[in-house]
Amino acid sequence: MKEILFIEAGMGIDLHGQDINVAAERAIMDAIHYNSMPGIRKMLPSQDLNNMRVNVKLAVPKDEEKLDHEKIKSLLPYGTVTVETVAGGMATTSGIFLEDQQDENDLMYIVNAVVEVGY
Repeated sequence: MKEILFIEAGMGIDLHGQDINVAAERAIMDAIHYNSMPGIRKMLPSQDLNNMRVNVKLAVPKDEEKLDHEKIKSLLPYGTVTVETVAGGMATTSGIFLEDQQDENDLMYIVNAVVEVGY
């Protein structure tokens, strides 16, 4: 990315089911859900949303290999999207095991996300 215009940060938690994708999707939605960038076209080359670059950084505590990068990319509707992961986030006890919630154990997964928008 040549120029970063915006950086948005978010956090997502999967309390039950131990699904890293659920936590990652929630983190991204937390990062982008409360933002609007009405002037973004004016800042992009040729004022074209297709020239936007979006880089998603996810700090994941476990199961990085289970992360569905294509699903993550689909959450960002414009531009060319890349996804990278780093060790981080947290896997900690939820305090309860709920079999009816497809729990494998009592852990909850917490993922941190940073979404960089630029060109």
